[in-house]
Amino acid sequence: MSILINELNYVYSSGTAYEIHALKDVNLKIEDGEFIGIIGHTGSGKSTLIQHLNGLVKATSGGIYYNGQDIYEEDFDMKALRSKVGLVFQYPEHQLFETTIFDDVSFGPKNQGLTKEEAGLRAYEALRSVGLPEELYYQSPFDLSGGQKRRVAIAGVLAMRPEVLILDEPTAGLDPKGRDEILDLLAAMHKERGITIILVSHSMEDVAKYVGRIIVMNQGQVMFDDVPKKVFRHYKELEAIGLAAPQVTYLMHELKEEGFPVSTDATTVDEARDEILRVITKRQDGTVC
Repeated sequence: MSILINELNYVYSSGTAYEIHALKDVNLKIEDGEFIGIIGHTGSGKSTLIQHLNGLVKATSGGIYYNGQDIYEEDFDMKALRSKVGLVFQYPEHQLFETTIFDDVSFGPKNQGLTKEEAGLRAYEALRSVGLPEELYYQSPFDLSGGQKRRVAIAGVLAMRPEVLILDEPTAGLDPKGRDEILDLLAAMHKERGITIILVSHSMEDVAKYVGRIIVMNQGQVMFDDVPKKVFRHYKELEAIGLAAPQVTYLMHELKEEGFPVSTDATTVDEARDEILRVITKRQDGTVC
């Protein structure tokens, strides 16, 4: 297994009047090669949780184990962990700072101790993997569109060759085309490289379409942890904590209530289409009343 989280607690401003218990007894196993979505309303603890996974924030109590090693052990190599567990923050383009795209992406590998040539090869490979045209490599990152800047920021983390890629709202502020491009890119990387991806998102449609497992955070605790179909069966409970299911889920429930014998487990447009066509075909064959 890649990451084990055991009885994790985190308290902001402990012992003061402003104390907030942000994480409460969180227990999770994240296996190698998973594509996980983390959802929750603002203040649910999801961003605090992911910042623990590469040691940016230290737990108040509890443990985190990466490939069986306790990251809080005194002799644990935290720098190596941050190379293996890459974190892309919300609006990562705000972290771009070099004069050219290529130099920006090369920065991480250089900081790992690689030579200029080795870092350059890593940067070239990473930029190609995110689909950025070569003619842009030596331009300023500040001349790019929002979606292109997001690709550069992701390339900067990929150049360090992480085993786990964590992204906090990677599509925030993008138009629908840019959002789909980024998510399709992540899905392709997951399929081709087998990299573990953890996606924090507010979009139920996005997590339903792309991830294989959803973790729902509420008031610092794990409320649900299962495959999308099973999580969205609890759409009423999700609504009660300020979340929702994909629009398709509501459509399928409405059809069911109107007497159309569909499964309500469809969570994507394609699944809904297939299920509706299945029922229509059976009705035409006379096998469904």
